[in-house]
Amino acid sequence: MGDVFGRGGHVIGRRALLWGGAAFAATASWPAAARPRANGQAKARFAYVGSYTSASKPAGHGEGITLLRREAETGALTPIKTFASPSPTWLAFDRKQRFLYAANEIDEFNGSKAGSVSAFAVDRDTGELTLINTVSSEGAGPAHCSVHPSGRFVFVANYGGGNIAVLPVEKNGRLGAAADVKGDEGPPGNGRPIEGPPGNFSISDHDGPHAHMIASDPSGNFVLANDLGLDRTFIWHLDAQSGKLTPADPPFVPAASPGAGPRHFIFHPNGRILYNLYEEASQLAVYDWDAHKGTLSLKQKTTTLPGYSGTNYTSEIIITPNGRFIYLANRLHNAVAIFAVESDGRVRSVGEEWTRGDYPRNIALDPSGRFLYVCNHRSDNVTAFRVHGSTGALAFLDKYVAVGSPAVLTFLG
Repeated sequence: MGDVFGRGGHVIGRRALLWGGAAFAATASWPAAARPRANGQAKARFAYVGSYTSASKPAGHGEGITLLRREAETGALTPIKTFASPSPTWLAFDRKQRFLYAANEIDEFNGSKAGSVSAFAVDRDTGELTLINTVSSEGAGPAHCSVHPSGRFVFVANYGGGNIAVLPVEKNGRLGAAADVKGDEGPPGNGRPIEGPPGNFSISDHDGPHAHMIASDPSGNFVLANDLGLDRTFIWHLDAQSGKLTPADPPFVPAASPGAGPRHFIFHPNGRILYNLYEEASQLAVYDWDAHKGTLSLKQKTTTLPGYSGTNYTSEIIITPNGRFIYLANRLHNAVAIFAVESDGRVRSVGEEWTRGDYPRNIALDPSGRFLYVCNHRSDNVTAFRVHGSTGALAFLDKYVAVGSPAVLTFLG
């Protein structure tokens, strides 16, 4: 998750996971810019940004989920409305984008030591969100959620609780009580990454389990979960009827290097390669994925910061729709690293781009792959870049969007 640093780089606290739930309500009326277009004009395109709010510690400056209009030709984002929510720091759509699910990174919900997950119905014409219900995430501080390809389950990774949960989804998008909960098991990882940039002191949370991400493979038969504290990527077989998880064989793969701290992963569009991002060693690892057996085989590992010395926390990894380029966010270094993908799935560093902000927690490509956006957590803004289709290079568009403590961005349409 990355430590929270004060002036001069001194650690003042961890992205901790506390405080209680809050009521959900829209905080602004609809401005004219958000109304559906008439006379047969194209429907609006939208984006949503989830933020840290005062419901978490450290308290953020956000108010919940911010709706923005996205201009397809220019890449411009215009804030429209904010839906109040307690630290919705991860957002995930179902495949048809009828429902949006928010992992609320809090440490108490309905009197229990757990975070929550909220389900929203989405109006595709206006971007309006209507709360359906909110349920326990079954563990403290949920840091990530995802939706099974069938739309029948939402998976949630509880960073503070060190466990994962499977939440069933009803036909109307409503979330049910957990169908399964699994605690991550194993010894804590190495206290300090043994690989990484020279002078790297990204030391935190190798004190027990800390589930950081969970998602199914493209087939939907297996579920993978990264645990930063245990330095493991767990692999589960999913019963598509009951939502129950059983360990794959083997049940996990160790981190690419001791103390590396697995954070987020992505699959190549071909479904045969997995890219795993290691937060504390600032490493990217490439694995072959066997979709029949549910196994990972390491084929490459590389630094996310060629030539850099000092402390850094990687945060996010994304891949272009055509699978040609991968982008990584480096916090403290405050840059997006750019990698070209070779024919066998291995990667090659081709450059980097300054984020024009501080502490990039999340990056996202628009649906066309033509624009890349950065959620700069500490500078309270989102910055926009044009993607060069042939080289992968990023060109800053001189566009800043003010959003308090942005944590995640996702697109509608």
